[in-house]
Amino acid sequence: MRVAVTGTPGTGKTTATEHLDIDLDVLHLNDVIKDEGFSTGIDEDRGSLVADLDKLSEWLDGHEDVLFESHLAHHFEADRVIVLRAHPETIVERLRERGDDDSKAYENAESEALDVILGEAVEEHGMESVYEIETTDRDPDAVASEIQAVVDGKREPSAGTVSYIDWL
Repeated sequence: MRVAVTGTPGTGKTTATEHLDIDLDVLHLNDVIKDEGFSTGIDEDRGSLVADLDKLSEWLDGHEDVLFESHLAHHFEADRVIVLRAHPETIVERLRERGDDDSKAYENAESEALDVILGEAVEEHGMESVYEIETTDRDPDAVASEIQAVVDGKREPSAGTVSYIDWL
């Protein structure tokens, strides 16, 4: 089984997946991109690496029984895609706390309000494979329990259940 955990930066992907106790290998793709050199350069406007999705995809193809997380995770083959969601103001707070500037924080908040990652996940994997989990005001263990329920097949697909469009 291959499970992707994705979402806008600041939704809690890394934190929640670190709280999992599952039989799948857990891979943090942003670390893999850095450690394996799977980048094509630096996005000067955002101050971040530009991932080489083809190389990362080839590397991931060698892994089964895996859960992988990143804001890019929905771009890869997976049996289930979990999209973590958080209120845009929560995104701004979390990203500021980790040192991102206002421009980057608000760009990601707007992306969250517009359902950008959810839309991409549904387009690439279909409604029947996408699960939304609300993380606003929830502790990492509660979010990890929801992820576990998806992995265990105890939760139905739920794309389109969270909306922050009113924030705009």
